Amino acid sequence: MAVLVSRKAGIYAYEASLRRAGFDLIAGADEAGRGACAGPLVAGAVILRPGRSGEIPGLADSKLLTANQRERVYDQIMERAVAWSVVAVESGECDALGMHQANLAALRRALMRLQPVAAFALTDGFSVDGLGVPNLAIWKGDRVAACVAAASVVAKVTRDRIMTGWHDELPAYAFDIHKGYCTPLHQERLDEHGPSHIHRLCFENVRRTLDPRVPDARVASL
Repeated sequence: MAVLVSRKAGIYAYEASLRRAGFDLIAGADEAGRGACAGPLVAGAVILRPGRSGEIPGLADSKLLTANQRERVYDQIMERAVAWSVVAVESGECDALGMHQANLAALRRALMRLQPVAAFALTDGFSVDGLGVPNLAIWKGDRVAACVAAASVVAKVTRDRIMTGWHDELPAYAFDIHKGYCTPLHQERLDEHGPSHIHRLCFENVRRTLDPRVPDARVASL
């Protein structure tokens, strides 16, 4: 199905166009943490209300918002959404599937958990099969479609909270600062302490910090 929407039409234009075409419940899905080398990959899915009641003050791609702005927008989404869901694919499953397949699995699971079920799904970047409803992948969808932007905020806030929780258990890695992404600080801690059980061994920068004298069963399974 072709959906023609000008990128200048505003963040709610995709949903408005699809509703005019007869789709009442339109879901957006996005992930957080695909590029991180530690912690889960988290996907969110959101169905917003139609019209003004579904407009979220300050809504934008989560990467364009500060942490405080994301928290405020997250609270508004929780209050105003018709439905929302969030799922986490843990590091071991990311290693087993590979990051692309883990990403698709996370998006699919989040969309399929929505109640009520969406009539149409918009996803950020990648097409997702097996949904049972029409769907469309949008390049940089979290910047042009409101429901995808909302899903990006839900995924990001949830994942940041998870990683802050992991910092309490594994303070040596400073997960509260970098949230598991591949920053110089994170690499410094990895080089010093080696990988934890929440690190992703499918990332080369993690594997090279393993002690070669200590076999790791996780590596053998990759």
